[in-house]
Amino acid sequence: MSLVRRSNVFDPFADFWDPFDGVFRSLVPSVASSGRDTAAFANARIDWKETPEAHVFKADLPGVKKEEVKVEVEDGNVLVISGERSKEKEDKNDKWHRVERSSGKFLRRFRLPENAKTDQVNAGLENGVLTVTVPKAEVKKPEVKTIEISG
Repeated sequence: MSLVRRSNVFDPFADFWDPFDGVFRSLVPSVASSGRDTAAFANARIDWKETPEAHVFKADLPGVKKEEVKVEVEDGNVLVISGERSKEKEDKNDKWHRVERSSGKFLRRFRLPENAKTDQVNAGLENGVLTVTVPKAEVKKPEVKTIEISG
């Protein structure tokens, strides 16, 4: 039995007992060894918006270098964003009062629509925000030919 500790000071449910806490860790041993901090970063938050010209993905990845992030397209239309934030080195003489920043691996997959130009994907990392732009193919409007009615 363990209490769920959340990092938000204003969270009214911060100290509630989580009945499923130990169950999941026993089913997936790798999660138990990696700890709760890693699990928080594993679910990197990503926004996806569609503009008339492109699909734009934005991920907050503070403290992650561009060498630690990978952006790929799998199976022709699946955008994969993955990476890892390393744990900070600990000194035996340090006394930690609070640890809220997380570390670990993250992986997110997004199935792109048919109009995505996956061969023209651009990605950039600036000020801790990863922006991935997937241009959209121009939708061809059907050509309408007016037929004159005789009679």
